[in-house]
Amino acid sequence: MARLSLTLLAAILLGVVAPTAAAAQQPQDLQALIDDTAPGATLILPAGTYRGGVTINKPLTIRGSDWPVVDGGGAGSVFAVSSPDVAIEGLVITNTGISLDRENAGVSSEKSPRLTVQGNRFEDVLFGVFLRTSPDARVVDNVVGAKQLEPGRRGDGIRLWESPDSLVQGNTIVGGRDTVLWFSNGVQVRDNFVAKGRYGLHFMYSDGAVVEGNRLERNSVGLFSMYSNDLVLRDNVIAENNGPSGYGVGLKDMDGVTATGNRFIGNRIGLYLDNSPWSYDGHQTFENNLFAYNDVGVLFQPSVKRNHFTGNAFIDNGEQVGVQGTGEFSGNTWTTAGVGNYWSDFAGYDADGDGVGDVPYLLDDLYSELTDDHPSLQFFDQTPASQAVDLAARMFPVFRPRPKVEDTAPLVHMPVLPTVVPGATDRSPLPTAATSLLLIATAAGLLLIARDRIRVVSL
Repeated sequence: MARLSLTLLAAILLGVVAPTAAAAQQPQDLQALIDDTAPGATLILPAGTYRGGVTINKPLTIRGSDWPVVDGGGAGSVFAVSSPDVAIEGLVITNTGISLDRENAGVSSEKSPRLTVQGNRFEDVLFGVFLRTSPDARVVDNVVGAKQLEPGRRGDGIRLWESPDSLVQGNTIVGGRDTVLWFSNGVQVRDNFVAKGRYGLHFMYSDGAVVEGNRLERNSVGLFSMYSNDLVLRDNVIAENNGPSGYGVGLKDMDGVTATGNRFIGNRIGLYLDNSPWSYDGHQTFENNLFAYNDVGVLFQPSVKRNHFTGNAFIDNGEQVGVQGTGEFSGNTWTTAGVGNYWSDFAGYDADGDGVGDVPYLLDDLYSELTDDHPSLQFFDQTPASQAVDLAARMFPVFRPRPKVEDTAPLVHMPVLPTVVPGATDRSPLPTAATSLLLIATAAGLLLIARDRIRVVSL
């Protein structure tokens, strides 16, 4: 026993499986290793290349050491999971097939509760992670790339389907099609970076979602959410989403949205509202957000009502607030409990120095009214032609439109917005030294009652 190697001792204590060092130097049959591993055990893969296209149909942890590569060979999915309590960690997962019909993915699951996909690198994949009916899943700290295909032929970086109460956190997703969460209530999406895709995030029929601390940049659309209730948007940076739609955030047929501390910067449309809230007694709140340098800060459909804006900053948007289409626009509030919003183009005054304008902020310029009805006229924005139209409306009030916005307590100083540090949440996968010792002691105790779960391949 004194001559037993530390590596073998650790394997016995922790109940792990590892291929031989010599075998790790050549492509390995990963399916055979999985089949030979007891349910509930941990299979550790050293550096090397392993053949993908494998199925996991029992509780199992597969953990990479020094970035082993699991190669799908350009056909199908690399991992297909059909069991609860599976974890896939620390691998390079690469080279899926290219069939959108068959939804080839780096990790694909079906009826797999409590699936964990953590700390992997997905390269040359059609879909990255595609989870179906996998509640309580954890998709954490992965880097997800894409196939070098035309954008319309790419798959989604991450897709959850009927996977409620899941966590999507700390992932970097670049170049895929969408990040999709459908029919999945109670999902938390935190501290992710999503760029150069079509939809940074796309929610549908997913109630009670929390979207916090994400960076959604340079997509066609930052976030679009439909047919869902009680969405929380908090402390996200949503910037430079300028595709054909170009919404930073789009909300359609939503109810009960709360948005605080977000930055909408440099999008074509910062925030778009279509039939949201949809219920006759529904209300939504937008507080302490920044809308800056967008072509349009907030764009409404004319029938939208019962949205409340307070403590926000609207800075140098081409159009601070717009209305798309014809119809009477009313029923949204811009002052709550005596607190309005900061408008960079407010030309009023604050004689008593209380930080609140002594006259209302009115958005009633004729040129913006014309561009809402005829977007092609935006070509003349900031030209003598547009200035002449507004001057005529001021000189002849009969031409002056009804105000789109009336903020009765505009702020004369920009409000202090919450600090946003996306990715700052502590997501370290490494336990403390004390926790490590406790885990080893626990594993040693379990060794006596679960010997059948431990298999050590020659080390």
